[in-house]
Amino acid sequence: MKAVELEKAYDPKNFEDRIYSLWVENGAFKPGGDASAKPYVIVIPPPNVTGMLHLGHGLNICLQDIVIRFHRMKGERVLWVPGTDHAGIATQHVVEKKLKARGLDRRALGREKFTEETWKVKEEHHAIISRQISRMGASVDWDRERFTLDEGLSRAVREVFVTLYERDLLYKGSYLVNWCSSCGTALSDDEVEHEDRAGKMYYLRYPRADGKGDIVIATTRPETLLGDTAVAVNPEDPRYTGLVGKELLLPLTGRRIPVIADAYVDRAFGTGALKITPAHDPNDWEVGKRHGLPAINVLGPDGRLNGEAPEKYRGMSVAEARDAVVADLKAGSFLVKEDDITHSLGHCYRCHTVIEPFLSEQWFVRMKPLAEKALDAWRRGEIIFYPKKWENTYRHWLDNIRDWCVSRQLWWGHRIPAWHCADCGKTSVSRAELSACPACGSGNIAQDPDVLDTWFSSWLWPFSTLGWESAGSKTADLAAFYPTTALVTGYDIIFFWVARMIMAGLEFTGRAPFRDIYITGLLRDKQGRKMSKSLGNGLDPLELVDEFGADAMRFTLAFMCAQGQDILIDKDSVKMGSRFANKVWNASRYILMNLEGRSLVKDPELIPVDRWIYSRLGDAAGNITGSFLSYRYNDAAQAAYEFFWNDFCDWYVEATKLSLKEGDNAEKDRAVTVLLDVLAESLRLLHPLLPFVTEEIYGKLPAEIRAAGGAGLLIAQRYPERRGIDAGAEADFGFIRELVRMVRTLRSECTIPAEKKLRLLVRAGGDASDRGEAFLQDNAALVKLLAGIGDLEIEAGGLKPSGFERPRGSIGLVGSGFEAFVFIAEAADLAALKQKFAREIEKDVKFAASLEGKLANENFVRNAPPELVAEQRLKLEESRKRTEKLASYIRDLA
Repeated sequence: MKAVELEKAYDPKNFEDRIYSLWVENGAFKPGGDASAKPYVIVIPPPNVTGMLHLGHGLNICLQDIVIRFHRMKGERVLWVPGTDHAGIATQHVVEKKLKARGLDRRALGREKFTEETWKVKEEHHAIISRQISRMGASVDWDRERFTLDEGLSRAVREVFVTLYERDLLYKGSYLVNWCSSCGTALSDDEVEHEDRAGKMYYLRYPRADGKGDIVIATTRPETLLGDTAVAVNPEDPRYTGLVGKELLLPLTGRRIPVIADAYVDRAFGTGALKITPAHDPNDWEVGKRHGLPAINVLGPDGRLNGEAPEKYRGMSVAEARDAVVADLKAGSFLVKEDDITHSLGHCYRCHTVIEPFLSEQWFVRMKPLAEKALDAWRRGEIIFYPKKWENTYRHWLDNIRDWCVSRQLWWGHRIPAWHCADCGKTSVSRAELSACPACGSGNIAQDPDVLDTWFSSWLWPFSTLGWESAGSKTADLAAFYPTTALVTGYDIIFFWVARMIMAGLEFTGRAPFRDIYITGLLRDKQGRKMSKSLGNGLDPLELVDEFGADAMRFTLAFMCAQGQDILIDKDSVKMGSRFANKVWNASRYILMNLEGRSLVKDPELIPVDRWIYSRLGDAAGNITGSFLSYRYNDAAQAAYEFFWNDFCDWYVEATKLSLKEGDNAEKDRAVTVLLDVLAESLRLLHPLLPFVTEEIYGKLPAEIRAAGGAGLLIAQRYPERRGIDAGAEADFGFIRELVRMVRTLRSECTIPAEKKLRLLVRAGGDASDRGEAFLQDNAALVKLLAGIGDLEIEAGGLKPSGFERPRGSIGLVGSGFEAFVFIAEAADLAALKQKFAREIEKDVKFAASLEGKLANENFVRNAPPELVAEQRLKLEESRKRTEKLASYIRDLA
């Protein structure tokens, strides 16, 4: 064979784009194998087409790709469907900002032209997002890419809307909604972000209509009193028992309003009397319904007070009205006092305008019947959360679900398929476009101008992307790949997307849309802060890929991704993944450059160290497989790291140098053959985590080695299987590893340079079970190579009894089945070494004393976190052991 030259320095820029194109050109991302093979399917959580992806998207995409590649290599029929979301309000907001910069307004532009502009922005952003997904190595089937506004999904959306209407699960009514006056639309609960803000609690005096006193109420929103229709008290509150049924005069209006009794009122809040404004508070709305109160809406959709308010306040913004109302309350002696408080305010997630509860006519989905089915599916074990704790969040939300407002006062999105007749007043819902009223035949009809909430298309994503458009849909993909297998997503949308997809899947296909739900943690900076634009602590995944390579970013994210925990990460964190990818490159480069003149051997004989590495490889494959199957990404990454860096590179590759340097040609050929096979298996093992570098190196392996595992690209090879542990090989090489490690540790503690050869005397146990002295004799050359030994003496007769005099000038080491003596006096200045050990003992004694003092403090032990106390105790134990060990070294050298 000829030597294979890899570039001296690992530089992923040289091959990552080329490798990705190679995968695409070879159809590597398409479902392969036998049609009867078990499918493994993921539909990508569709990113919004509003800009570039952030590292949270990067985490989600990388984790999905890791398990997709693993299951593909397990021989399953794998499909990963890509796509993007039209993101109604978010995208419309972006386009409106662009138009404003050009001096344009969407209303002046008109709906049709505005929609055309929005499609242009969508195409621009889609191209960026697709490139980002590719750069991260996502092995999605691009030929099956979907968009929530494409024709097929639009037909599915209309079908679901009409079907829900026909099943009496969708209705139109006047209800309180979250209203953004800036965006001019209703918002779902998940589109409202809550922030703590400084505010005031106002205490107001409402006079009794009979002139016999007053009631004091407390409110944070005095401007809404203009829409009050009652004051409520708790029926069990003795302070107000005699006032229930009486009337009050509403300040600034002179309107008479009743005092009502309702158990909703908290007697401990404020004064125990609560102003009721049904049109401007969701809880008041419910109280109002129970008592038949009118709902007076004093706010217009533009966020200004309307004609229902006294003339003085009409046209004012909420903030202006609040100042004016408070001033007038003071002037009229209605303001008792005001206190500074901090309270939570809802803001529009897109433009950050304060959200107003607003009485409006909207379309709603009845969620309770759908939620019951979703809860039953969970109880039957049809869906599984990883980690399990998120089941509580899922159950809580479904137990307390409210009807879903699905209409939005926007132009970008799925137009609501409902037409209102101006002549007979009826509203008709239809799958087909209507030109005449089905009820009266009039042509004087108009389609509802609103669009559907973005989530209304997203909740159909798992089956609409596979071709479902109606109850009778029977596409090949739907039959082969639905239900899908897994969903990987963030915990912030369990309520608003995950649960809704389960409800939609059960309602329209009769099956849960996926089985496994892996919930990722949140990405935070090293200070534990959530990444955000305002803090400037976000990380761009493409910048990390440009600097370190996709493999480095992927491996780092997997390594740090412990189930149920947030990830604290910064740019420097990715260096760990880069170092590991570099290690894979350099180890492979060393092996491939030593192929010159070598020949491959058929069925090579395995020596003990070969049997050991195959045992370690099989064990690693089993551990990684188990970790991937249960979505324990960090455990998989750590097992891969430990095997390749420690077992393969630090021990096995080093051990093979004995054969490559000192063996005859036959031995060199045998060693190279086994080494290449182990490297090929290791690349298969690592591929899901490090796809680019492993594919690049795999393509450089001799054709005979690649053919042994199956011809073609690495992405399509079979994943290594768990082999039975070779207990004999593990014990044999474990014996050598323990001896070598102890000698290496002692060398380091004595600061003896690696090139300095040591003299070593070993007495091994004579028990036949561990082969003792004979095994050590057989592998003496390997011990000398790995431990840096110049003169190795193996003393016959096995272990000596306690009290046996050790050789002068040596330090003794005791391991499992052996005792060893390193002649330190021949390699170091004993006087200087004793002084060094004495200084270190003094330092350790002081450190141990400080720990003992801390642990003797009852307040510390009682109040500190248990894990911190345990950590301090462990440090104390380790310090004491180290002190004793160094003291024994000094005694040995006396």
